[in-house]
Amino acid sequence: MYRWWIMFFFLACNAAAIERESSTRPFTLSGNFVQGGLVVGRTVPGTQVFQDGQALRVSGNGEFLLGFTRDAPATSQLKLQLPGGELIEQTLQVATREYRIQRIDGLPPGKVTPRSAEDLARIRRDTAAVKKARARDDDRQDFLPGFDWPVTGPISGVYGSQRILNGEPRRPHFGVDVAAPVGTPVRAPAAGLVTLADPDMFFSGGTLIIDHGHHLSSSFLHLAKLHVQTGDRVEKGDLIAEVGATGRVTGAHLDWRMNLRDRYIDPQLLVPPMPESAQSASRD
Repeated sequence: MYRWWIMFFFLACNAAAIERESSTRPFTLSGNFVQGGLVVGRTVPGTQVFQDGQALRVSGNGEFLLGFTRDAPATSQLKLQLPGGELIEQTLQVATREYRIQRIDGLPPGKVTPRSAEDLARIRRDTAAVKKARARDDDRQDFLPGFDWPVTGPISGVYGSQRILNGEPRRPHFGVDVAAPVGTPVRAPAAGLVTLADPDMFFSGGTLIIDHGHHLSSSFLHLAKLHVQTGDRVEKGDLIAEVGATGRVTGAHLDWRMNLRDRYIDPQLLVPPMPESAQSASRD
């Protein structure tokens, strides 16, 4: 816990330093300059913004979002083309992280290494549906008021950890897992539009995706029950689902993931620390 507080202190100072440095320039940056981090930028409306050569959406008020992947390099290149033609470039320093190794045993073998043609076809359909749901990109800034925990409880899995499933190495984990009993209410961490509501996906079970604008989305996995449907508008704190144990799991929990464009970011960096009372609660 002490190491995490040191990291958050470093990140806060880093963000503040960049804001001070940018105070005389036509843009500001605020957020977590670390692997898995999200940064909110503000600039002159009409400016074109690029991160590592990728064009970013800039709102009518000048807001834009930067993101850093799990294995982002130590620097990221920011370029702004102002409406008057002036070009500004800045090299951003990105802090590295150490990731855990998490071993999970007792999963059904067919959920770790699917082999049947039916399962493989279902996985392809699920993947296509998720990709479509995460492709939305419009000029809403539902992310600006910030994020709350969708559910509280002991954190049983963290972003970036290398997963060893039934003894077999698999992809890193890109979300934060919160253990909670089946039926625990799940609430929207921020406002947005529901772009996917599927009660039974192969790996993720009951699955919801909420888009927060600017190609930033939250995914909620392993749900027991959905309370919203595709196309619904939700506000921060609205009841959206219930915790479950569906899909590839060994127990009831919520897996909350976030994507910015093609980048997985860490939801835990966007919310306050989990309350100690929830962290110490016994797992059902």
